[in-house]
Amino acid sequence: MSYADAAAKGPKQSPDQKANVDFFFSLSQARAPEPPQIQEKESASTASLVDIDAPHVTTVESDFKEKDIKTTTQAERLEREEERRKAEDRKKKSKTKDKCGVLLRNKSNPVVVVNALLAALAGGALGCGAYRKHLEGKVSWQLVGLWSGAIGALGVVDYYVSK
Repeated sequence: MSYADAAAKGPKQSPDQKANVDFFFSLSQARAPEPPQIQEKESASTASLVDIDAPHVTTVESDFKEKDIKTTTQAERLEREEERRKAEDRKKKSKTKDKCGVLLRNKSNPVVVVNALLAALAGGALGCGAYRKHLEGKVSWQLVGLWSGAIGALGVVDYYVSK
């Protein structure tokens, strides 16, 4: 069923409604005024601005497509990226040297040596003990929490003793 068929079955329009529709229809038929046109005038002053000696075609080398770097902008960007990469490498190396330098400078300090030995021994003993408990099936969150608390307390005591 088309829209016209459906509209024909509905109620008819009153004379007032028809008058309103005719009025708006007549308004929509009215046209806007024609826009003003631009008048083009040839000026002798603009014709003299054209440089007739300038080449119209730019030439490039025959191996242009095979070059990795084709423009000066691209070359400058690659140089900046290389400098940034070198600066980051230097920064990483200096951080690594600082960390190693702290350990090497303090290798004669007995507190640092004892702390390193205690940490290694405690880690090994706790690892072996935890593995044995795991094989027996006796590892629980309560046991893990208890040993974690013991390690924390040992760290606090070691901090105050080594001061």
